[in-house]
Amino acid sequence: MRDSATASSVVTQAAVGNAVRCLAALGGSTNAVLHLTAMARRLGRHIEMDDFDAVSRTIPVIADLEPTGTGLMEDFDRSGGMPTLMRSLGDLLDQDVVLADGRRVADVADAAPEPDAINRSVANPVDAGGAFRVVRGNLAPDGALIKRSAASQQLLSHRGPALVLRPGQDVDERASKNNVTKDTVLVLAGAGPVGGPGMPEWGMVDIPKDLLDQGVTDMVRVSDARMSGTSFGTVFLHVAPEAAVGGPLALVRDGDMIVVDADQGLIKLEVDDAELAARNADSYARSTSRGYLALYEQHVIQAPGGCDFDFLIQPDGETVELDEPYVGRS
Repeated sequence: MRDSATASSVVTQAAVGNAVRCLAALGGSTNAVLHLTAMARRLGRHIEMDDFDAVSRTIPVIADLEPTGTGLMEDFDRSGGMPTLMRSLGDLLDQDVVLADGRRVADVADAAPEPDAINRSVANPVDAGGAFRVVRGNLAPDGALIKRSAASQQLLSHRGPALVLRPGQDVDERASKNNVTKDTVLVLAGAGPVGGPGMPEWGMVDIPKDLLDQGVTDMVRVSDARMSGTSFGTVFLHVAPEAAVGGPLALVRDGDMIVVDADQGLIKLEVDDAELAARNADSYARSTSRGYLALYEQHVIQAPGGCDFDFLIQPDGETVELDEPYVGRS
């Protein structure tokens, strides 16, 4: 890493664009969408959740890694890692972006090993449909995210009745008291940035044991939580606004019909506006009067903004200069 490299000199707007494209080609974690958004916005770089959707519709997943593919990260590393991925993407990346070590993207890509069975070419993708989709509707007015390349293709468009869960509830116990089938949509509400608090990785709700015993391996799940990047499943995450701040997810009741269509960008609760207006979302609300948690609740941003503190975000184009070099930092 060159001595003069700083966050503001390395994380340029073009570098952010390259990062989004590399994440899509890698089939990376939904967590990276949060982290990249937060990092970019702290430096005044423009980035929206829709950017991940738009890029994923043009750049296929080319890294054969779980949960989209079959390989592990050590396989990816042995096959050339990120340099080979950048070589495969070619002119889809801004080749003139300067990296932290002073080399341009073009320099790294030119010196990288050729694509192989794990680190593939764009012409030979693992999933031509791309990694991510953003969905919106009356259940997620500000958006929700799905890693479509790690989902069951037959469930990307689905309609089913809701089974509503709160954090800590036993899904088997709740399922035994309801007519749960493979078509049921498992809804976990109250686990977002405020509700968690801290947006825990609880979004991939366990499939009820009775259905597992019947051979069901995936169900549609909807949550304001996160999930691990290694997880497989048809999970619509980061629902915003979250239940704890009065988002529509707090209004879902058992048996309500939910419609999702990842490629059409849709997530809809089939309940009319009058009925929703009569329902109470207060049972999910959190309010802390003092201390760090109160500060956190007052200032944490919802998932589309990166789940960061609002007072750390720089307006687009108003770059904060962080001039202390990385070198020597612990």
